[in-house]
Order: sequence, then structure tokens, then C-alpha cells
Amino acid sequence: MSSEAPQQNVLFILSDEHNPKIAGCYGHGFVQTPNLDALAASGTRFTSAYCNSPICVPSRASLATGRYVHQVSCWDNASPYTGTPKSWHALLSQAGVDVVSIGKLHYRGGDDYGFTEELDPLHVVGGVGDLKGLFRKELPKKAGTADLARDAGRGASTYSQYDERIARTARDWLHARAKGEHARPFVLFVSFVMPHFPLIAPEACYDLYADLDLGALTYGLDAPPPDHPTLNRMRGYFDYDTHFDDETRAVALRAYFGMVTRLDQLAGELIGTLRETGLGASTSIVYASDHGDNLGNRGMWGKSVMYEDSVGVPLILSGEGVPEGAVVDTPVSLLDIAPTMADLTGVNDESEDYPGQSLRAIANGADPDRVAFAEYHASGSDTGQFMVRQGRWKLVWYIGARPQFFDLIDDPEERKDLGLDPRHAGKIAEMNQLLLTICNPDEVNARAFADQKELIRSHGGRDVIERSADIPFTPAPSTSANA
Repeated sequence: MSSEAPQQNVLFILSDEHNPKIAGCYGHGFVQTPNLDALAASGTRFTSAYCNSPICVPSRASLATGRYVHQVSCWDNASPYTGTPKSWHALLSQAGVDVVSIGKLHYRGGDDYGFTEELDPLHVVGGVGDLKGLFRKELPKKAGTADLARDAGRGASTYSQYDERIARTARDWLHARAKGEHARPFVLFVSFVMPHFPLIAPEACYDLYADLDLGALTYGLDAPPPDHPTLNRMRGYFDYDTHFDDETRAVALRAYFGMVTRLDQLAGELIGTLRETGLGASTSIVYASDHGDNLGNRGMWGKSVMYEDSVGVPLILSGEGVPEGAVVDTPVSLLDIAPTMADLTGVNDESEDYPGQSLRAIANGADPDRVAFAEYHASGSDTGQFMVRQGRWKLVWYIGARPQFFDLIDDPEERKDLGLDPRHAGKIAEMNQLLLTICNPDEVNARAFADQKELIRSHGGRDVIERSADIPFTPAPSTSANA
């Protein structure tokens, strides 16, 4: 698990819903992310990075444990992480590392997650989360989808205010740490909420993009809706796109880009604080997001599908023993964060047997033929979805529906679904065998539905849940659910 580089502290910056395309270092033509760009220049940028489930709660449970979603049974936004199985936070803290979280966690809340400090956390609503997302076969009408377009624009939101507070708390923590006498290494896990919707950007950041027309704003986000039975159904449920016209679409994209820029500024403040305090030389930096956002591409907003906009994430590593200015195409995922943290801090507990691998090792050339895997068992999908990526090829396997298959070298925008092309039948079968080495999709799908059925029953049944309040997004601490 470990490499030859010396033990480091770690600053781990996590954002929420950052489409990997929307950053200068990832090739975007005009979105301003100078701090992330500089971080990438100082370290290694991973071009084929994924979350392990494109929705908040399962993705964060997988990130915390270094395990696949089907291994931890955190299927959806009503099945939050409870501290079991053991997190990398617990592994490191038990080994003498101070592991401090500031900001969004999206766990159940009230459990022991292994942190030495847990500051200003955001957890699922009421320790329960979004129960209505458990209804997958007979979908209710999705409430509040018009709000995404209606609310978009410039201004302050509870999320941007929360992120300001998170950054301020993190800066204060670093200053205090630098002044004290501490023999123990640390991991500071700073978890922002932007650019998660509502699509409201601080005015100065919004205005950076105010003069751009819709054609410029949608460049790279203009693929037509796919004709696939599962995706057609999901697009009908998550019908956000039907509420947009050209004007509101432009406003929404300007706001999203503005939030990405504001996130970049806050990340830059933290990185600058490392330098100011003298902690920079001894601290590695990781930047990632918990999943992406479709941003209207293919008629979809939010996440929940296996296109790169949604399941892909930006991922950058900088620090001792990491190649500078490097770009690595080897598939990686958030599952690799757990062994990375152990490696960077010098904690070498091989008993954990993580399925992932340290990103530092991968940055130095390890395992170029490895497979990245994601799965989805949550809101809007009447079937389990499974993704495997190896090299140029990407397979999306649906239980009970036809697969999708993409060549991401020839078709990086995923406009040409080769899933029914007989010329690729052999490669599809080969990729399906790779999937079967990770899990049995039919068994996992059945187990997810059985667990969700039991959760519905334990909360009073469908009728009771349908009468409960909608949760358009998890509110920031000290705000109401509809703020």
C-alpha cells in the first residue's frame, strides 16, 4: 500500500457535484479555476476518475470506507453511512493520525465515524434522508423540478454562506495547528457543498460569465437525449429540462460556472494558508468531488446516470513523491482515496485489504490496465445500473435492459452508443466478464430492492412516506429544508 516517499500531512478538499469538464485544467475554454489549474501543474491530474455511485449518500459511503456500494449496502439517499464498516478516518486516527472533518459529510449523524474532530457537519435530514427516493418501480411525481430553473441566478445562498464558513473554519484550524506543538500527522478533510444546486452564484463570480451567450455556455454540453428505455424513464422522472428555456438555461450555466469559480477561490485560500503557515512542504493535497452534474447535456440535470458528466469526477493529487505536471489516463475512482490516505500518512494496515490502490502509486505508473467500477440503485431508476471502465472502453450494464458501450478515445462525448453493434459483441462480452469479477449484478440488484422494500416498511409504508415533506436538497446546518 505504501510507497517510498516520506510521511505527509494531507489536505483533502472535496466538492459536491463538480462536472469534471468544468475546469481549466480539464480543458474547459473559459471557466476560471486558476487555483485548481495550479494544483494540477504542481502534481498529477487524473483524466479518467469516477465516483462509485453517482448520487451523494452512496458515493460518500464508498469514499469513507474504501468499499463498493454493494459491499456497504448504502444504496440510496435514505441509506446513510453509520460508521460501519470501519472508515479510513478510523483506521488513520487509531494509528495516531489526527483526522479532522469540516463541512458536508452526508452520513446518518450521531455515530462515530473515526474523526478526531468533526466540525460544522452536514448530515442527512433527520438521520433518515430522502425516503421518497426509495420508490423506484412505481414512481411518484418528482416534486420541485421546476425550482432548478426558477431559482437559478446570482446572489447569496445558504450553500455559498455555508462554504464561506467551512473555509474560514479550515483556515483557522490550519493557523492554530501551525502555532502548536504537534508530533502527530494530520488529515484535514474540508468538504464544500458548491457547486451543488440550487444554481445560485455569488454576484462577482456569476458576472464573469454574464456576457456569454447560450452557444458558448453549452459547448460540450449539447448532446441530444439518448433513446434508451431506462434513461427515457429517468428523464421523464427527473424532468428538470422541461422547465428551461434558452434564457433560463443560460442563467443556470452561468451560475454553475460561477459557483465553480467561487469554489476554486476558496480552495485557493486553503492552499495559500498552507504556504503562509509553513505547512505546505509537509502537506500533500487531494482535490476531488463526490460526483458530477449533467448540466442539461442529453436533456438531463443533476446526476444519477453513467455518462461522464455525472459519474466522472475531477481528481488531482499533489505532494511528495507525486509527479509534477503529470496527466494520468489510468482509470481511478473515489475508492482509491482510502488506500491513498493510508499511503500518504504512512499507515500501512494491510489487513484492510482495500479493493482500491494508492493514487500516488498509480501516478507513478502502477496498474495501467486496472478497472474502475460504479453502480446506481437509487432514485428514478427501476433497475440496477453498473459501469466498468478499462482503457478506452466503457460498458454500462442494466438489469433487464440493453447495455450501452462507448469508445471514449474515438467518442469522448459518448454520442455513439455501440451497445447493439455486432462488431463490438466480443469486447462487450469481455467487459461483462470484468464486471462479474467485481460482483454478480443480478444478485446485487435483488438485494438492493429487498433492502429498500424493508426500509419502506420500517418507515410506515408507501402511503406514510408519500405524505412526508419533500427534500429538494439537504439544507445547510442552521437552515430550513426549503431555504
